[in-house]
Amino acid sequence: MMTMTPSPRILWTAIALATLSALGALALQASAAADGKPASAASAPAAKSALTVTVTQARSADLALRIAANGNIAAWQEASVGTETNGLRLDQVLVNVGDTVRRGQVLATFAPDTLQAEAAQLTATVAEAEASLAEARTNAQRARDLQASGALSAQQINQYLTAERTAQARLEAQQAMAKVQQLRLAQTRVLAPDNGIISARSATVGAVLPAGQELFRMIRQGRLEWRAEVPATELSSLKIGQTVEVTPPNLPPVKGRVRMVAPTVDPQTRNGLVYVDLPQPGAAKAGMFARGEFMLGSGSAMTLPQSAVLLRDGFTYVLRVGADSKVSETKVRVGRRSGDRIEILDGITPDARVVESGGGFLGDGDTVRVVAK
Repeated sequence: MMTMTPSPRILWTAIALATLSALGALALQASAAADGKPASAASAPAAKSALTVTVTQARSADLALRIAANGNIAAWQEASVGTETNGLRLDQVLVNVGDTVRRGQVLATFAPDTLQAEAAQLTATVAEAEASLAEARTNAQRARDLQASGALSAQQINQYLTAERTAQARLEAQQAMAKVQQLRLAQTRVLAPDNGIISARSATVGAVLPAGQELFRMIRQGRLEWRAEVPATELSSLKIGQTVEVTPPNLPPVKGRVRMVAPTVDPQTRNGLVYVDLPQPGAAKAGMFARGEFMLGSGSAMTLPQSAVLLRDGFTYVLRVGADSKVSETKVRVGRRSGDRIEILDGITPDARVVESGGGFLGDGDTVRVVAK
């Protein structure tokens, strides 16, 4: 059997590689010795550092007692202004939607020509009836004077007296008809029934309208109200005169007062209507949706800074810090808010330490380093 002998070049290469490996190992051991650690420890990964946090505890604070609700803004009362006389032609429309009007102000007029002609005719009829009555009275008086003399029979005297009464009744009927006609003439001028703001207009110049046709709608006295839908369980807390803060969308809040709590509850929604007067509605308009809060006073509550409360998956949590400096995620139930404080209804005790801020960077079980404020 023939044996292969390696060449001198291959041997020298192998010796050089072994020497370099030995020198590398010695250098690593020397570096580890300089640091005071074994070589195996020097190659281990560094431990994860703890996040520095400040902690806080719940404290008692006076918070306003409020009931939140939603609802619509509507006119306090609306007046419908329409025609009272049948078959007249609308001649003038003097106001438009949004105009502020005063009680007794002329809003529109009807053409009075036909009614004026009828009024003149009735005036003549009244004058004729007055002349007939004057003649009948003269005849009746003569009959009374001659009654004792026997110059006239009892039948003739009764006829004269009856003619007097008939003429009197005819005159009164004609005067009543003339008065009705004057009223119809007055109704050709459509007047505002109260101070207010015109909210709708259907009047059109030239239209011939029947009696009772609506021409305008107006918000009486320009007053608005908020009709809040409040759960039946909270209606007993509301009293007439309580202060309410109503906030229409994209507008500043409006102060109001409870005017009336509806005596019934909707059987479908289990909500009751609460009517809130808005004495100074500002830029709010009828028909707007608005949110509001009923002010019921104040009361003591356990609170935390809002920065300490986290919202995750639709629930609220705080991060409690234990004695071992590890955090635990604890679900809590929150209530009212005031400034940067939020009420904690349950979930933790007042002595619990919780992460004050930065909890969004922590998870359940993380280790933290607590520092003083």
